[in-house]
Amino acid sequence: MPRKPKPGPLHAPPGYGISTDIAKSSGTWDAVRGQLATARNYWLATARPDGRPHTMPVWGLWLDEAFVFATDAASRKARNLVANPHTSVHLESGDEVVILEGVMEQVAELSTLERFVDAYEAKYAIRPDVSESPVYKLRITVAMTWREKDYPTSATRWAF
Repeated sequence: MPRKPKPGPLHAPPGYGISTDIAKSSGTWDAVRGQLATARNYWLATARPDGRPHTMPVWGLWLDEAFVFATDAASRKARNLVANPHTSVHLESGDEVVILEGVMEQVAELSTLERFVDAYEAKYAIRPDVSESPVYKLRITVAMTWREKDYPTSATRWAF
């Protein structure tokens, strides 16, 4: 099981007023995990081979302490990930912000694929065909979270 990330202040210019007293203000990683698990839509940002950004909404899961999703191998996102697996994923809300950054890895382990398909079907009532569509798992390097209502004190950078 991956270790729990360590909270710290979000890196921002001084004018943003970010609190350095993270222990009292950031919330818990368990709360962030809950947001990731219950979200329906996630935004995935990849880079095209020429460096231009490509952002798309996707369905996915919080599985094994990671964001996991499937896509057609011919999709722009899949082709981008093959060329450059560095990516970010964020939830829809600008009021309850969760942004993950890291490296996407294609899932090959059969037991993980089976659990993914079962959980995906339970969540979206669609059973993906993982023999046709690669499944990707985000190896998170950093997460950023904050609440709009108390941004300077809740802005947190989670290091993995």
